[in-house]
Amino acid sequence: MAFRFIVSFAQLSPRGMREMDLHKGWKVGPPYPQFELSMPSEISAISPFVDDFIERMKEYTCFNGDASDIEVALREAIANAVLHGNREDPHKRVHLSFRCEPTGELFFVVRDEGPGFDPEKVPDPLAPENLDAEHGRGILMMKSYMDHVHYDRGGTEVHMHKKPPSAKPAR
Repeated sequence: MAFRFIVSFAQLSPRGMREMDLHKGWKVGPPYPQFELSMPSEISAISPFVDDFIERMKEYTCFNGDASDIEVALREAIANAVLHGNREDPHKRVHLSFRCEPTGELFFVVRDEGPGFDPEKVPDPLAPENLDAEHGRGILMMKSYMDHVHYDRGGTEVHMHKKPPSAKPAR
């Protein structure tokens, strides 16, 4: 299974760009990296890809907190890209962009190479007629676990934003 890991990091030092090679080709350094990753459009690739990403996000970025919400949202976004966007076409890839801001805010973009869709036409999974449906809750889950979710580029990109735990109001 081939994952492509490319991480860019722009910290200007007196001699220009500084980078440090890490496991599996990730290049990162303090303080706030930006990741560009891709994976094949295969269901079996989703879990190892997300597991590897979450592990590295915790270890090498500004992330601070419980990653379970992020993990669920990413799995749903990537599964939608593989199944609905790329229709499991082995010649297509799913792309993940990640950025960690100095404020601790996390930004994710999952992009597929499919034809796109209109998110406004997705049936409401909470409507009575859809409660017993076997599919259709992924977008709802992403919106529940992330602080902001929107679609771009004709529905081929889902943008997700997660605020740091300290920036959220107490419940």
